[in-house]
Amino acid sequence: MKIFVTGATGYIGGSVAKYLVDAGHEVSGLLRNPQQREALQALGITPVLGTLDDACILSEQARLADVVVNAANSDHLASVETFIKALSGSGKVLLHTSGSSVVGDDARGAYERADIFTDETPFTPMDIRKDRVEINQIVRRAGVEQGIRSIVFCPTMIYGESLGVASKSDQLPKLFAQSRKYGAGAYMGAGVHRWSNVHIDDLAELYRLAIEKAPSASLFFAENGEASFLEIATSISKALGFNGNIQSWPATEAIAELGDWARFAIGSNSRVRAVNARVLLGWNPQRESILQWIENSGVQW
Repeated sequence: MKIFVTGATGYIGGSVAKYLVDAGHEVSGLLRNPQQREALQALGITPVLGTLDDACILSEQARLADVVVNAANSDHLASVETFIKALSGSGKVLLHTSGSSVVGDDARGAYERADIFTDETPFTPMDIRKDRVEINQIVRRAGVEQGIRSIVFCPTMIYGESLGVASKSDQLPKLFAQSRKYGAGAYMGAGVHRWSNVHIDDLAELYRLAIEKAPSASLFFAENGEASFLEIATSISKALGFNGNIQSWPATEAIAELGDWARFAIGSNSRVRAVNARVLLGWNPQRESILQWIENSGVQW
């Protein structure tokens, strides 16, 4: 199949693009920086220079492709609307990447929430995630009303080295950076809050499966276990040679430095189970746990 991927030089988009190339697909990828063209070409990905605001480029690429994988910006409504319009009535695939922070709370690291969400569990998003949830719903409705096979992905905390152009995940690098400042594994607040997680290799395989056989208007969480931020901090401490010593990063300080990102990304509970992935697609993740990977991979973000 011909597949167009946005965010092709990013962590998720780049990894998925390379994985799909290796699976035998013809992949093109959107990039903003022309200096990265050769890096994409070396991976077998055809570079397309542009941004999410270039509606003409996005529309043209969508019409040329059998599948669009949107992995550049979960909150960019205009690009989603452009893809839906371009693909309307075609029966082609639009796979939009969101994230499991949509079910997060505003714990600020203070408590462990008992609630665990499956793919179709109703929830009320926190204030800074309402717009993202609405975009997810727009994509899913297009799968019912616009003649598109639309899919929404909600990955959890992702770990593992990029499969594509060199890049890093979102949450772990910031925890590693703060841990270096402290000389101890850093966690926000009390650290008892928990997030589900998934290895990038297993996530890329889930994208492949969804492209091949996911039903329209479907939503998929992607997880293969969960861990508390205390546990993650301890593993980071061991990886950095701090002998398991850990230290709290006060919520007020983390938010002052990182903004609202800290509230939903490293201060919330996001506990989900990937039921649809396993039952509907036969997804069977293979990689080690996040704690094992942090301690044994040798990668020190």
